[in-house]
Amino acid sequence: MFNYFRKELDWGGRKLVLETGKIARQADGAVLISYGDTIVLCTAVGARSSKPGQDFFPLTVNYQEKAFAAGKIPGGFFKREGRPSEKEVLVSRLIDRPIRPLFPQGFRNEVQVVATVLSHDLENDPDIAALIGCSAALTLSGIPFFGPVGAARVGYADGKYILNPTATEMETAKLDLVLAGTLEGVLMVESEACELSEEIMLGAVNFGHASFQPVIQAIIELAEHAAKEPWALTEKSAEEITLAARVDSLARGPITEAYKESQKQVRYEKVGAAKKAAATALTAEGLDADKAKGLFKDLEADIVRNAILDTGLRIDGRDTRTVRPIVAEVGVLPRAHGSALFTRGETQALCVATLGTGQDEQIIDALEGEYREHFMLHYNFPPYSVGETGRMGSPGRREVGHGKLAWRAVHPLLPEKDKFPYTMRIVSEITESNGSSSMATVCGTSLALMDAGVPLLRPVAGIAMGLIKEDKGFAVLSDILGDEDHLGDMDFKVAGTEMGVTSLQMDIKITSITPEIMKIALDQARDGRLHILGEMAKALTGARGDVATTAPRITVINVPKEKIREVIGTGGKVIREISATTGCKIDISDDGTIKIAATDTAQAQAAIDWIRGIVAEPEIGVIYNGKVVKTADFGAFVNFLGSKDGLVHISELQQSRVAKTTDVVNMGDAVKVKVIGFDDRGKVKLSMRVVNQENGADISDQVGAKPGRSDRDRGDRGEGAAGGE
Repeated sequence: MFNYFRKELDWGGRKLVLETGKIARQADGAVLISYGDTIVLCTAVGARSSKPGQDFFPLTVNYQEKAFAAGKIPGGFFKREGRPSEKEVLVSRLIDRPIRPLFPQGFRNEVQVVATVLSHDLENDPDIAALIGCSAALTLSGIPFFGPVGAARVGYADGKYILNPTATEMETAKLDLVLAGTLEGVLMVESEACELSEEIMLGAVNFGHASFQPVIQAIIELAEHAAKEPWALTEKSAEEITLAARVDSLARGPITEAYKESQKQVRYEKVGAAKKAAATALTAEGLDADKAKGLFKDLEADIVRNAILDTGLRIDGRDTRTVRPIVAEVGVLPRAHGSALFTRGETQALCVATLGTGQDEQIIDALEGEYREHFMLHYNFPPYSVGETGRMGSPGRREVGHGKLAWRAVHPLLPEKDKFPYTMRIVSEITESNGSSSMATVCGTSLALMDAGVPLLRPVAGIAMGLIKEDKGFAVLSDILGDEDHLGDMDFKVAGTEMGVTSLQMDIKITSITPEIMKIALDQARDGRLHILGEMAKALTGARGDVATTAPRITVINVPKEKIREVIGTGGKVIREISATTGCKIDISDDGTIKIAATDTAQAQAAIDWIRGIVAEPEIGVIYNGKVVKTADFGAFVNFLGSKDGLVHISELQQSRVAKTTDVVNMGDAVKVKVIGFDDRGKVKLSMRVVNQENGADISDQVGAKPGRSDRDRGDRGEGAAGGE
């Protein structure tokens, strides 16, 4: 019934298993991959024909995590998986990036790749298994695919690289690097690092590439037994060859002239006019202009790429190493806690920092369990930033990915939470874009956080590198334009400080690049990064001495753990009363740490005094201000220290004999009491008589009037009336 095949190998100290032929047999390719007890089902299906007139490759990758994989039931009202989480979006992109370049040029059939997490052992992240499994499914499917692709995670701790570190090992690692590639070289890198050198980062890439070679070999061996017949690739027809030649003859000259224009919008207008004129001529000659859309892009790539290789000059006239002019400004929004406007050439990011309390932390419900995030970075790319109209709505995959890249770049430099107890949110609005808006976000985020008073260890900057590679040589480009990204062979983003690298992201559009090219790109990126940091320093060299006046001030105090219940009160009654009365936000941790946030110093101090009063212990011989909360025949109960009550015996109310408690005090009276001892049960014994005796005053000097009480009432009791009792 089942045409079952299995391949197993020991990889990184754990068993990696690839299985096919038993599950999802109607997919073109299906692989069940296991790593430890983490299991992912990966499938690939391709349409047998392309849609007429389609000029792009419709590849869709969907990575999805099922709650049952970790023995959980989804939260929310519907109790089922809903829209993709941020991680699902990021891993979908992670899989897409290395496999997309390996489909044949001109292949337009729709392909859908799905990776479903069926089991998660909470130690081995499913992302690497999913990427390998999708590569294997495509290799077995018969769909034209120049794979397989291998992948690995690399950690770095104690001067050593770690292959596929577990979740426990990652807690102390200084590097989290994911890479994918073929037998020949690397196709994709994604990482977060703690200011590591370029040499260590390059070593991690080489280590990872060597480590996943056995995985690629295992996929090849599985394919030898289980792969389906490869699809036939259609060769170019005579008509297509003729059309390409005619496009070249009609448009090469005008497009070459258009690309001499350095200003983006003017250049786009000239290129568009050249294409339109050529399309009109093609139609007049009886040729299909719609089929020429992709040919125009190929022609643009050829013109731009060869111009750079032949002359060393780029579209905007720069050489390969020069960074575009930079203007960095801070404090551009008066009411924001921190803000920065970072402009590099025709790319601009408005970054705004907002500081909040622990109540503002993002609660994330992941397969690994629920956790809180106190640093958020949200990247927005409105269509006006490129002079276009378009959809406005929830963030797409690109926005989520670019935001996370900037997050990774800045995250290692944030202060420790116990030293800076704020929740931080950055919003990056891309107001102009012509290449590497994500790296502009890194620079703007660094400046906005420092403007808000966040004590970053050091400023962070980022730069995007490009590559033009042909048989006759290659050129590595610093600070690439949008066109150089689209028409080039590499998008290599490097972020870091003057001390080292904090994040790498690399995507290759050719089959692979060599370690030599990567080293040149990293060295060139370091020079560019240091230049950008110098330009940023003209606006701000470090964090401001204090947070903005519009930001909440957080004061941290510690109370004994056993006192937390008293501060919170029954059902939260006490803490709610403190917050409502003082206007402060108060966060209480199980270890006794209390964070009090307020924009007014007096409000914060009132909350602090209130809490300290609750947790303080009464001391014998100390005089306290109190309030009568109950009277009885034998005395009065006085609330005198937070929520603590004590008894003033009737004999301790005043010097002379008292016949009735209410002759001296009533509920609500404000009084001064002195702690004179504790009874056998630990209850506090108080005295008003001793206070009066020490002060040489009678009871009228310390008993306050009840709210709303008339002067005549006080006079009847001798409270404050001339002559007294």
